[in-house]
Amino acid sequence: QPSPIEDKNLVDIKKKVIDESADIGLAFDGDGDRVYLIDEKGEAVNATVMTAMIAKRMLDRNPGAKILYNVNVGWIVPETIKKMGGIPQITKVGHSLIKAQMRKEDGLFAGEHSGHYYFKDLYYADSGMLASLIVLELMSEDGRELSEIVKEYDIYSLSGEINIEVADPLKKIEEIKVKYSDGKISELDGLSVEYSDWRFILRPSNTEPLLRLNVEAKTKELMEKKRDELLDIIRA
Repeated sequence: QPSPIEDKNLVDIKKKVIDESADIGLAFDGDGDRVYLIDEKGEAVNATVMTAMIAKRMLDRNPGAKILYNVNVGWIVPETIKKMGGIPQITKVGHSLIKAQMRKEDGLFAGEHSGHYYFKDLYYADSGMLASLIVLELMSEDGRELSEIVKEYDIYSLSGEINIEVADPLKKIEEIKVKYSDGKISELDGLSVEYSDWRFILRPSNTEPLLRLNVEAKTKELMEKKRDELLDIIRA
């Protein structure tokens, strides 16, 4: 299926990149507004890393600009924006909400964990093609392999989005909120809880009895431990 956020749909392109000794693979969705990168080793590049790469590129040319990212995007994005002298702005998930906020706040660029990338100069629309061209330009000027460039940004461990079917999503979120009440809590979009070395975002689906979980940590071991801990509570 043309849904690049799911790893099972990237099997063919990963193999093709290796078989062809290609420098990069571009996995688009059906209408081309989303894209995932495959590096020269056949590994997928997560959308948080790609958002950080493009944000740095945009800020190189537009110092001090405002860059938006949704609640599921990882720590490296606001860190990169601040390091480059830009203004990071978190948003809710969803293209209509992001486009409206970009217009309201004069945002230059926005990235989502799902592989959507939005550009002020493209009427605030999302374009996987334009995002790909920016990455190709970056690679051409940098001269390093994509995996080497990615290494600078891929410093935290991300679980990716995990969907869990539950009978009452809102009740379960409230239970989780009480359990992790010692963390820094945000309810901008679902439930976000942050600690010094890990965090998670739990959001209900708008259309199905599902919860969507994303976990991030400073080490893979901690991410896996906390991911499994949360899954046990959610499924209980």
